[in-house]
Amino acid sequence: MNETLDLFAASGSLESIPLPDAEIGFARGFYTGEQAAQYMEQLLNETAWRKEKIQVWGKEHWQPRLTAWYGDAGSNYSYSGLTLERHPWTPALLEIKHDVEAISGHHFNSVLLNLYRDENDSVGWHADNEAELGRNPVIASVSLGQTRTFKLRHRNKPELKTTSIQLNSGSLLLMAGSTQRFWQHAVDKERQPMEPRINLTFRHIAGW
Repeated sequence: MNETLDLFAASGSLESIPLPDAEIGFARGFYTGEQAAQYMEQLLNETAWRKEKIQVWGKEHWQPRLTAWYGDAGSNYSYSGLTLERHPWTPALLEIKHDVEAISGHHFNSVLLNLYRDENDSVGWHADNEAELGRNPVIASVSLGQTRTFKLRHRNKPELKTTSIQLNSGSLLLMAGSTQRFWQHAVDKERQPMEPRINLTFRHIAGW
C-alpha cells in the first residue's frame, strides 16, 4: 500500500478501500456539513463555469455537466479533444488545496471542478490517465453538495464486480498508485431528483 494511505489508515483519518491493483482511501467527514455547505455556495457563485464539447468515438458531444480549470501558471489542460482555459487560484480553492495537501502529503498544482446541476448530469467511464499526469498519479477528489454514487470497474478483470462509493458532501476520495492504470470510474445519471453537486479533483501536472 502507498505509504501515505497506510499512514491515514493508521491514524483513522482515511478508510482504505480494498481493491486489487489500486490504492484508494476515503474520508467521509473531511469537512463538516457546515464547512461543506459554505464552500458549496461560494464555489457555485465564484467559479467560471463553462459548458464544453468533447470528442467521443470521433463525434462531438456536449458534456453533461459544467466544468472549470484552475491552477498554477503554466499550460492549459487537455482531454477528449478539449483544451480547458486555466484560471488563477481563488482564495477558497487555495484553502481547500492546502487542506487536501496537508492530509495527503502530496503537492497539487491544479484542480478540475465539475458541477453536476441535477440528476441528468453525469460523467462516463474513464480514467485520469493523461500522459502529463504521470504513470501513477495521485488524484484527490473533494465532493460538495448532493451525494452521488461513484462507480469503479477494473479494466482487465471483468469477473470483479463494479464497486460503488457514496460520495457525500464534505468527503475526500484519494486515488493513488496504479489505480488509474487498472480502474475506470463514472458517475451515472440518476432517476430521482438531485440537488447540485460540485466535485473538485486536485492533480499535479508534470512540467509545471
